[in-house]
Amino acid sequence: MPARDYIRERFFPHMWCPGCGHGIVLNALLRAVEALGLDKKNIVMVSGIGCSARISGYVDFHSMHTLHGRALAFATGIKISKPSLNVIVPMGDGDAMAIGGNHFIHAARRNIEMTAIVMNNRIYGMTGGQSSPLSGYGTMGTTAPYGNIDHGFNTVDLASSAGATFVARTTTYHARELADFIQQAISHQGFSVLEVLSQCPTQFGRRNKAGDAPEMLESYRTGTARIDSKKKRENPDLIERGIFVQKELPEYCREYERIISKARGE
Repeated sequence: MPARDYIRERFFPHMWCPGCGHGIVLNALLRAVEALGLDKKNIVMVSGIGCSARISGYVDFHSMHTLHGRALAFATGIKISKPSLNVIVPMGDGDAMAIGGNHFIHAARRNIEMTAIVMNNRIYGMTGGQSSPLSGYGTMGTTAPYGNIDHGFNTVDLASSAGATFVARTTTYHARELADFIQQAISHQGFSVLEVLSQCPTQFGRRNKAGDAPEMLESYRTGTARIDSKKKRENPDLIERGIFVQKELPEYCREYERIISKARGE
């Protein structure tokens, strides 16, 4: 099935700003779904509010556009009611780690089989450029005009310690790697977290003098390195990319079915 068959063309052109990285994420997602040969009738995409959440409106899957930060809660209900569905949850850094932070850690703790894609552009892009939990110390935003004094979460560390059984990170510059990681995340039988560093030239780039979209993409090339690579060993300050966690543990829906069978005396 051609990738265009997975999108709702009537909603294009999209609403993202020129140079936004979220379109690259959408492209990689469609490539991953196509490579897996998934029936789009068996895919549900659940999103909250924000620039990243608009993806659910562009794909021709079952989709639900929910409340800010609550996408994982809605997705959990969908997955438990129909475990056979492939549930994908695109979130922004604020959506996932601020108001949605508690839902995030408990979804990871339960190890419920779904894919959480955290699109990290380090700012609230849609609502005016406020700092997010992933903005980082010293960055500028409308809520931090003299520099942010909050230290940012490390999404990989947080997801790993909360119990996610697949945890990875990449960037929009590494588009092929991104599609491959999405494919592996969807295929994993457990809670999968993929953090994607995604450029926001309109808000973060402009306010932090990070340049336009090509310059921000270039910073992902030069400022990141694969796990345990020579590049990383030579420069420990580089942000690591790769698969950090990939393990098998009892999955929530399967365990829930086992409890039901036990309660029925089967």
